[in-house]
Amino acid sequence: MPLKRSWGRCQVLASLFLIGTLVTTPQMAVQAASQTIVEDSSGGMTRAVNRMVGGIVSYARWPDAAPPTGRVMCLVGTPRLADRMAPDVPGPGSVAVRRIAAAAVNPDCDILFIGRMPVADRRQLIAWVRGRPVLTITDDDAACIYGAMFCLSNKTASLSFSVNIDAIGRGPLRVDPRVLRIGGGGGAS
Repeated sequence: MPLKRSWGRCQVLASLFLIGTLVTTPQMAVQAASQTIVEDSSGGMTRAVNRMVGGIVSYARWPDAAPPTGRVMCLVGTPRLADRMAPDVPGPGSVAVRRIAAAAVNPDCDILFIGRMPVADRRQLIAWVRGRPVLTITDDDAACIYGAMFCLSNKTASLSFSVNIDAIGRGPLRVDPRVLRIGGGGGAS
């Protein structure tokens, strides 16, 4: 019996060490091992982005139950990777997309997709989100340095994402640990 307790403590200490190591890195983001292949056709990147955004949304948990109409994604700025945003959420659930100006962001936004925009506006949006149950995704900051939770990156014929652990930890929104495992290279989707 003492062996089990000791082993449990070692696992906890190892987990805390790993988390401490990740959180103290200067970049605060982990590159995802999972990638989506982009079809070599018209609209291939748009479909890949919508699948990936839908997948990310499916791993997020809001403190409240999903509203009967689904979640609302507010699109701010100009997306770099997709012509049309329509997240493809696997399983039940839907996401309505509203294009809005940075100054018009409001509490109705469950998801904030940040496209190309001035850095000052981006920082203001990220500051507004802190402490709120809002999932933030961007396709204009592959390194995840400006504070979004998930950052899409276009690589040759594929799309990947980075996870900003610090940004996720600052709010009431919860993300399934499997995404963090994927981001740490511990699995694939």
